[in-house]
Amino acid sequence: MSMPLSTIRDCLEGVIPSIVATLDAAGTPNVSYLSQVYLVDETHVALSNQFFSKTVANVKATGRAAVVVVDGRTGQQYALDLAYERSLGEGEIFERMAAQLKAISSQHAVGEVMALRSADLYRVLDCRKVPGAAVTTAAKQPDLAHDGERLALAARLAAAVAAQSDADGMIDRTLDGLTRDLGFANVMVLSLDEGAPRLTTLASRGYAVGGVGSEVALGDGSIGIAAATLRAVRLSDMSRGRRFAEAVRDSAEIDAARFIPLPGLVEPQSQLAAPMISRGKAMGVLFAESPERFGFTGEDEDALTLIGAQLAASLRLAELESRETASAVAPPSAGAGDDLGAGSFRVRSFSFDDSVFIDDAYLIKGVPGRLLFHLLQVFVETGRRDFTNREIRLEPSLRLPDLKDNLETRLILLRRRLDEKAAPVRLIRPGRGQIRLEIQGTPRLEMAGGG
Repeated sequence: MSMPLSTIRDCLEGVIPSIVATLDAAGTPNVSYLSQVYLVDETHVALSNQFFSKTVANVKATGRAAVVVVDGRTGQQYALDLAYERSLGEGEIFERMAAQLKAISSQHAVGEVMALRSADLYRVLDCRKVPGAAVTTAAKQPDLAHDGERLALAARLAAAVAAQSDADGMIDRTLDGLTRDLGFANVMVLSLDEGAPRLTTLASRGYAVGGVGSEVALGDGSIGIAAATLRAVRLSDMSRGRRFAEAVRDSAEIDAARFIPLPGLVEPQSQLAAPMISRGKAMGVLFAESPERFGFTGEDEDALTLIGAQLAASLRLAELESRETASAVAPPSAGAGDDLGAGSFRVRSFSFDDSVFIDDAYLIKGVPGRLLFHLLQVFVETGRRDFTNREIRLEPSLRLPDLKDNLETRLILLRRRLDEKAAPVRLIRPGRGQIRLEIQGTPRLEMAGGG
């Protein structure tokens, strides 16, 4: 080959559609647009096969194809001469390409039209620049010298996350390291609840609002697709697509009273979502976005995937340790942070979705909402402020699953949501496996059946 494939990586980001040309047995040409050219290695690419029956028939007849790819930064074109090897309907290459196409489809709101039939593997016979006038661009160019250090930085951050002793510290160290050490300006971590098909924001950095408690449906947009497919999703140019945050807001209009806005840039151009995988299952997603086209590289994807795997493993271990070391007896209530003379506040719980409102302002729903209302009920009835994870797990009214209740994650979500809303109720952790209520004022509890 006249040019290594590694030098044209920007052409293989799917920013500008490629063109594939084939001949039938009689020599009649056929030209089609191509959604995706995936770099397999230095001598192979895979082409997305979605609905090109004529292209497929021609390739079966001749075994050859020619592709023109375009650099999304500069507009420079390159020609690839290809020899067909085989079609892939499963495996790592197919799954990665399918996840990427789903993410692209979600940006353009075309549903399953772009569903991948197969990933067709080709050997690259030649790669050459197409002659033409030089093109200049103001697009941001990658910092290749820094880019080579990404995995080393990610490995050090993963070790720092593993060294944390509690789940809160693991999450904060992850996000702080991503912003400070790896330079991701806008990031968030979302957890996946096995009992519900949605991800919930636990924490974020770089946004005007934290968005703790905001939700993304499993399979929706780059975040939901990364969780559903267990594959990282990287989008390098969203200018022609529908912004993901807008899609989330549109879907939430049916229940606006219980809607927490997902943090997001006004005009993101690049997104990167990496699933947090432990023991073959997604525990959540690490997500980053940028206002720049080509804001993330392949090494950024590898780095975020590595850190996400470490965070998933660390959170799982923290959950197991909380079960094994949780205190059976709550410490005596100190009430040092309480001010019951600060007036009263109303807390309403709706049983149909366990949503909780404080003075008519929506706070949270689901298991965290059920948990908060239970703690406040005990406080109102007995004056108790201190609880243990163990007794919460054994409380039948909370309806926690026997296994994988994710109590630590749910407590983090509840605690951070209360802090973000500056609520008159706060949760603190006096010790491992212990929870304490701090209350400003007197809660007035109300139960409601509907929404």
